[in-house]
Parts: sequence; C-alpha cells; structure tokens
Amino acid sequence: MIEKTKGIVLDFIRYRETSVIVKIYTEEFGLKSYLVNGARSSKNKSNPMAFFQPLTMLNLVVYNRPSGLNRIKEMSLEMAFQSIPFEIKKTSIAMFLVEMLSKSLREEEKNDHLFQFIQQSLLFLDHCEADYENFHIQFLFGLTHFLGIAIESSAEIFSQLQDSGITVNQELSEKLHQIIQGNYLAFVKLNGKTRSILLNYLIRFFQIHLENFGEIKSLNILKQINS
Repeated sequence: MIEKTKGIVLDFIRYRETSVIVKIYTEEFGLKSYLVNGARSSKNKSNPMAFFQPLTMLNLVVYNRPSGLNRIKEMSLEMAFQSIPFEIKKTSIAMFLVEMLSKSLREEEKNDHLFQFIQQSLLFLDHCEADYENFHIQFLFGLTHFLGIAIESSAEIFSQLQDSGITVNQELSEKLHQIIQGNYLAFVKLNGKTRSILLNYLIRFFQIHLENFGEIKSLNILKQINS
C-alpha cells in the first residue's frame, strides 16, 4: 500500500554495491527501514544520499508493509537545518542524539507525541543561539517519558543507580533536579565536569532499563567538544 508520512533519518547502512538500507523514524509508522536501490551509484543523478544524513527531516511517499524492508517511492526535504550541520558543538550533540535514538527507538507503531517531541526539540536546537550546552541532557530526560521509564526526580534516578551498584554524588542532586524539572529555555549553569558526570548517570540509567543498549561510541567526542 502506498502511504504518505514525515520521517526523521536516523542512520543508514550500505547494502550490496550501490544500495543502502535507511533507518527512519516515521510519523505514521514508527521506526522503519527502507531499501533504496542504486542510492550510491555514480549514475544516479538525483543524489539521494543527500537526503540520508542523520536527523534529516523528510516528506515521504512509501510502499508500506507491516513487516520487513519497505521501499521509498518519493521523497523531499521537509525543512533544512540552518545551524546544526555547520556548528561543531551542535553537530556533536546531534550525532550523540542519533546514537541514543537509534538504540532507544524500537517500536514499529505510530506515536504522534514522540515524533513531535523529537522534531520540535531538533528545531529548537537548530534555532538556539546560546545556552544550549545542556540540551542533550534535557532531551534524554524528556525522551524517558515516551519510553516508559520516565524520571520525575533526582532522588529517583540516584536510587535506581545505587541499587545497580553505581556510586553517585549526592551533591549534584539539586542541579540534576533543576534540569529534570526545567525545559529547554530554563538554562542551568554547569561546568564541563558536572555535565559529564550527569550525562554518565543518565546513560547508565538507559543501559539499566533498555535491553542490549550497549555503549555510546559518540560520547567521548561530545564530551571533548562541549567541555
């Protein structure tokens, strides 16, 4: 069946000599993988690979099937980022979020609120000119509400980490609570070391609650650039 949907590109892998399989979080169908034949071919003048950069927002016409690989019939750019691809701090945050989303989003079903949360959050980051150093931490706290592992207070996350054998710094409880209770516009001043510790706590929380979550390869780059 041919369907229309918006989508946010998460990742792609090479398939055979010239094709790719693109992982896209869609507005209508949740997480989907699409086979695009000839996408990497030098003979393909439309250059579809330009559409498959991480977090690109697309308008899609797709052949939708309940399971297995699907195919894209038509695609166009819904909107182009103005700063994320060109500012190294925002780029590092975006790559980190791509990895976290790729490991967290697993359901092939529609979730309007989650799609809108991701889309609106990315647009906020793209338009934000200052005080976005904590954006990725705030984003992940927001994401927990859609994954069934919502965090309501610093005491809650500290308790769960301690139960899992993780030593926490209780002196950071107030800073963490401010971030949890705030929003993207409520900037909490943190130094690089504190931000790194809190991010480690949060990633460990995801690893505890999401099966086979694994390590985050982009974390070191993010810390170095945003320290």
